[in-house]
Amino acid sequence: MAVRPRRSALYMPASNPRAVEKARALDCDVVILDLEDAVAPDVKADARAAAVAAVAAGGFGRRELVVRANGIDTPWGFDDLAALAAARPDAVLVPKVDDGAAVARHAAALAGAAPLWVMIETARSIFRLEEIAAALADAGPGGGFVLGTNDLAKEMGARPGTLRAPFQGMLGMAVAAARAHGLVVLDGVFNAIDDDAGFAEQCAQAVEFGFDGKTLIHPRQIAACNAAFTPDADAVAWARAIVAAFADPANAAKGAIRVEGRMVERLHLAQAERDLAVAEWAAAG
Repeated sequence: MAVRPRRSALYMPASNPRAVEKARALDCDVVILDLEDAVAPDVKADARAAAVAAVAAGGFGRRELVVRANGIDTPWGFDDLAALAAARPDAVLVPKVDDGAAVARHAAALAGAAPLWVMIETARSIFRLEEIAAALADAGPGGGFVLGTNDLAKEMGARPGTLRAPFQGMLGMAVAAARAHGLVVLDGVFNAIDDDAGFAEQCAQAVEFGFDGKTLIHPRQIAACNAAFTPDADAVAWARAIVAAFADPANAAKGAIRVEGRMVERLHLAQAERDLAVAEWAAAG
């Protein structure tokens, strides 16, 4: 089963050479070089050139390299997309996508050179999640959602707290829309860098919702995030039991079987295989 774990996705400013170099050795699954929020207007062009150079230089190992461009409606957006279409990172992330038409505009500018990921961070986007997901699927394989909960909270005037009560319906709908169209879906950031307990609690919530992983703002969050999104020993043992049971020729024609006293259907087999693949990825890191 081909699985590309994206447990931890760390934002790094593309304008900071030391940060970019450091990212090559960190234990995150995804590095997001940022041309948008983390970069001042007067160095946008320099940051773009640095991101393109980083993609060309490589050296990120098994880490997926994503670049967040400026919005297409900004003075830098089209130039960012043109440069990234030529550079071909693993994916291009774009901000503040409100609807399917915006997805189509960004996809046209990239011309299929890289998978398109979009930030879900505006109030308008929440009411168009399925439309946006469908447009991403139409744009080509490998598309994704990244939740931008800070911008969403600002626009709504919300005060979400660790378990994000105002957002829970939106989080679930975002995951459902992404899954309906075969997209990557990553949770938003946790701002309190030194609040380890709060971070662990929010990671656990993201796992419950079904996110692939979580976006991060500091390297110290990586280990805890990876641990949260990696099946533990009990989950791995259970997954192995499910896979072994369905591999038994006696169960070849069965849609549901009994495993260790529990009823298991074939739909559980796919999740078991995914859990094992993520655990193997983590062990090989």
